[in-house]
Order: sequence, then structure tokens, then C-alpha cells
Amino acid sequence: MAGESLREKVFKKIREDILKGRYKKGDELVECTIGKELGVSRTPVREAIRQLELEGLVQIIPNKGAFVTGISAQDVMDMYLIRAKLEGLCAAMAARHASREQLEGMEEAIMLSDFHGDKGNYEQVCRQDGRFHQLLYQASKSRVLIHTLRDFHQYLERVRMASVKYRTRLRPSNIEHKKILEAIKAGDQTEAEKAAYQHIANTMENLKNFDIDAVLKEEIY
Repeated sequence: MAGESLREKVFKKIREDILKGRYKKGDELVECTIGKELGVSRTPVREAIRQLELEGLVQIIPNKGAFVTGISAQDVMDMYLIRAKLEGLCAAMAARHASREQLEGMEEAIMLSDFHGDKGNYEQVCRQDGRFHQLLYQASKSRVLIHTLRDFHQYLERVRMASVKYRTRLRPSNIEHKKILEAIKAGDQTEAEKAAYQHIANTMENLKNFDIDAVLKEEIY
């Protein structure tokens, strides 16, 4: 695990395992076991667990250990509500700053999402959906927004996968992506912000079709 700090790499790996459901709520994070699995000493694992506690994903109980708390259905809805506001701002900024390459990438992601959606390849649809949003974040040219929205995206991955598989949402979602892209291309900050906000608001409405707590118990790969 060279390059990036060891603690940061261990932190990202454990966080990914929590957010993808490999560690369940209530599971104990045993330093020596994780260290052996990752081929590192206990120190970076301990530091990573402390950082995860600051994020609210882990609870450290003195003389007992560190236990996964994960995220709740309410956390999910809160994140979507905040994300709606931030993605609106992000789209408005993208309408000022997006490069030709970013616009072309977003357009390609929409086309590929349509293609894979027609074939029922939902994993690829989710990948292209993620690609569209990552390019949107990059187009804002705001490091703070990029970092914050990427974190939300990772936190919501299991819920996003479930939403993408809900067939009646596939085509409307892509139409909304097209509307966002058209506004950005036109340099219309107001319309871009409105379209991006509404896109996430519609996703929140779609989540009413799901038992979010059940979705959060599923493991994804």
C-alpha cells in the first residue's frame, strides 16, 4: 500500500467494506484480524477505525471494542436532501465551467445508460449513472463540492443500485440527465440548478417504493 498514506488506504478499504455491506451493523472490527487481511500492522488499522468513528460509521466502546454502526434509512434521506441542494449548485457551476471533454463524457454516459437499460444490464446502468454524476462534479471546478458529493455518492451506493434496478425509474432518470446536460451546454445556470435539484428530488420520491433498511443490509460487490 505505497504512495497514499497507509492509514488513509486502510481507512478507505474498511469504509468501502462497511458501505458495501461486507461488514454489517453490530459487527466488531478486530484490529489484528483486519491487519492480517490487509497485510499491515495494527497501528494504521487503529487509526483508520478512529477516523471511521469521527464519520459516524463506527462506535468505539472502551474495554469492549469497535463496532459498525453503518448508516440508517434516515441518514439516507438526509443525504439525498442535502445532495439535491448541492447537486443543483454543482450543475449551476458546471454551466459556467464545463469543458468540451466533460460534456462529451456526460453525453456518452447517457447514451450508454440507455443502451444497457434496454438490455437489462443494471450494473452497467449504475456505472454509467455514476460516471455522469462524477463528470458533473468535476465540471463544477470546486474541490469542496467534488469531495463532498463523491463521499455522498459512495455512502449511497447500495441505495443507488436498488433505485437503478427499479425499471420504471430508468428512462425518466436518463431524461432528467439529458435535461441537466442541455442546460449546462446552454450555459443556463438557473435551469441547470433547477434540473439537477429536481432529478435528486425525483430519486427521493422513488425511494418510497423501497424498504431502505432492508436495502442497507444487502451486500454489493
